[in-house]
Amino acid sequence: MKRHVSIAAMLIAMAFSLQAQRIKGSDTVLPLSQKESEQYMKENPSARLTITGGGSGVGIAALLSGSTDLAQSSRRIKFSERQKIQESGRSVREVVIAYDALAVVVHPSNKVGKLTRQQLEGIFTGKIKNWKEVGGADMKIVPYSRETSSGTYEFFKEVVLSNKNYMNGIMSMPATGAIIQSVSQTAGAIGYVGLAYLNKDVKALSISFDGGKKFAAPSVANAKNKSYPIVRPLYYYYDTRSEAKVKPFINYVLSEKGQGIVSKVGFISIK
Repeated sequence: MKRHVSIAAMLIAMAFSLQAQRIKGSDTVLPLSQKESEQYMKENPSARLTITGGGSGVGIAALLSGSTDLAQSSRRIKFSERQKIQESGRSVREVVIAYDALAVVVHPSNKVGKLTRQQLEGIFTGKIKNWKEVGGADMKIVPYSRETSSGTYEFFKEVVLSNKNYMNGIMSMPATGAIIQSVSQTAGAIGYVGLAYLNKDVKALSISFDGGKKFAAPSVANAKNKSYPIVRPLYYYYDTRSEAKVKPFINYVLSEKGQGIVSKVGFISIK
């Protein structure tokens, strides 16, 4: 009798472990993973998903250490990270789950409504220090950035700053929500956030990547028609040995229903 009980308990534990999943990483992807998991668990009552942020680098590091099942990331995995996984005898798989338009935001009272890529580069590298230099009021510019473990930090540096270094002493924020809060409370502030984080407390700027000939505001429509220039894919990464465990949830996110949630949250669907 005891043997039957122990086998049953073991089977239950195995079934639970297959259903329980940890998802960690990008703060940009965080609200999407949360909404997807909420709906997924409603439709699959035995599933248990735990979602945490911390940044893309944190999520990929957790995948390397085996402390997460899915790493959510707003940047591609680095060669060095992939190499570490391969050196440990494992392999990782990449899945694009959505797209995001990265918005540049300022305080609502700021008169500046548009900037070129070159002006953004000047601001975030410290060459442009006053809003009057870009058509605004005589007011000190206070740039806010994500911290270095953030995929958004790296993407912005690569695409907007042309891989130039951020200014010394830039205000680094641990999460996207912290940038929204700081920019909303500081008249001279400027920062960058994922499209899904935009709200009335900040003003999103129109951006030009062609020297000021054409400007476009960050929106789902402008990202889809490619008029807005700062668009990136969002990813899930997983250890291929965990495929059976994570695939049902990933398939749900990629399904018509899951991509509908992508649009509702404020990102761009892949279909």
